[in-house]
Parts: sequence; C-alpha cells; structure tokens
Amino acid sequence: MADEGTMTGGDTVDAISSTIKEGTQKPFDHGDRAESDDPPMIYNMNYKHIGICVIFNNKNFKPHTGMHIRNGTDQDVGNLKMTFKNLGFKITIYNDLTCGQMLEKLNIVAKDDYSQMAAFVCIFLSHGEEGFLYGTDGCKEIKEFTSIFRGDQCKSLVGKPKLFFIQACQGNEFDAGVMIDSIETDSVEERSTSLQKIPVEADFLYAYSTAPGYYSWRNTSNGSWFIQSLCHVLDKYGKKLELMQLLTRVNHKVALEFESDASEVQFCAKKQIPCIISMLTKEFYF
Repeated sequence: MADEGTMTGGDTVDAISSTIKEGTQKPFDHGDRAESDDPPMIYNMNYKHIGICVIFNNKNFKPHTGMHIRNGTDQDVGNLKMTFKNLGFKITIYNDLTCGQMLEKLNIVAKDDYSQMAAFVCIFLSHGEEGFLYGTDGCKEIKEFTSIFRGDQCKSLVGKPKLFFIQACQGNEFDAGVMIDSIETDSVEERSTSLQKIPVEADFLYAYSTAPGYYSWRNTSNGSWFIQSLCHVLDKYGKKLELMQLLTRVNHKVALEFESDASEVQFCAKKQIPCIISMLTKEFYF
C-alpha cells in the first residue's frame, strides 16, 4: 500500500502501519427543558467556568513504532478548538508527545483546582489498538491516561462529568456494512437510587471514534469522520440537546453519511460506527 504522506484528500485509518487512500445559535435556555425533568438528575452547570478542554494531537511518530504520519489531524484540531471554545471551554493543545509526556501533562492537569468548573473534557487524536493509545514513541493502555481523573485521584472533579473523546483505531477489522430495510428502536426504563457514596469510576464518558476491534477512518484533507461529525453536531445542537442525544446524532452521521472510497477494491465501501461508553450518573447539557 502507498505511503499516506504521498496522498492528499484521502481516507486512512488510525492503526498499526495501515494506510488507505481515497479515490474520492441562539443560547440554550434551561427553561426550555421539559418541566417534568428532575433537577437532581441534571449535572449542575452553575459554576464560574464550564471547564477546560485538553487536546492531545499526535501526528508524527518515531520510526520504530511503524506508525505513519496522521495527515488530516490538524484539521481535526482546528475544528475541535473552535467548537469547544464556542461552548465556553478553555482550550489547551499538546502536539506530538510521547506516552510519558502525555502522562506527565495529564498528572499536572489532574492536580488543578476544578472547584469553580462544571466539567472536564479530554480529546485524544492518535493511532491506536483495542484498549491502547499511541504516543509518538509507542502505546499504553487507555485506562492509564484516563484513570488519573478517577474520584479517588482527582478530588475536585468528584461528581462532575469527565468526558473523553478518542479518535483512534481499536483494531484492524473493516466494517463492510449491511443493507437494511428498517431500523428498530428500543426504550429503556430509568431507575434512580440514592447512595451514601459514589464509585470512583462514576461520571466518566468515553466516546470512541469506532467500535472495539475496528479501524477508524480519517480523511487526509478534511480530518477524521468522527471528529468532523462531532464538531458538526456540537456546533448545531450543542446548546440545545442532552449529551447522549448529541452523541447519538454523531453516531447516525458517521454511520450513514460516510463510506470509504479507496484506490484498492478491498478497502472500498467500508463503514464506521462510533462507540459510546457512559458512566455518567446524570443528564449533561453544555
């Protein structure tokens, strides 16, 4: 397969040594929510600041990793910076860090005082494998980067939403898609429980660009399918809808509006579906 660095405008994946070429607001009024909403079931956003958004953008990798340059990731960074700034977040961007440097920065960030902030957002743009994320020098388990913000580690974020968006492959499988006649939906009954303490893993949300085991697609000119869709949905509905509604729309957009068009037939017409893992305990509105 050709080196991604020789291509412009192509789709490729954030995985081990894999390269694929492409052929081809008004402010939200909290009073607008249904009167039946129970206030305790909505995260409190009445703080001095909404929070910070930390972005790790790994584009260039050391030769021994076998990872190709991630062309298109700078477009993702630009879109994310604008989107989360418009939502009120303070943005911090780190480029091309090793695993050790990423952990060092996150440990520093976790020691900040979040008592006057409502939420924390962290975004990883890199290569990956299932359960692992790459720095410029190799990979570590994703949980090593995120566990720093657990309730027993970062006290000032206890009970507050910690949102992680991860643009990276989770394997080396392709999703060829399937033709459908209709789409069914299921309803789930909610239950509420009052407890004396909360789990240390509570109030986390992980939004992965792709399902476990699969490649994640990135256009070398326009950026990754997932980040393009995430920014589009947040720009349009970010101050109107609840977070899970927003991410469901992101899933819908990625699933239905994108399909690979590669120079080699075995890489053509592939699909992608993001994956949401939520340990949030309340509804979240930006």
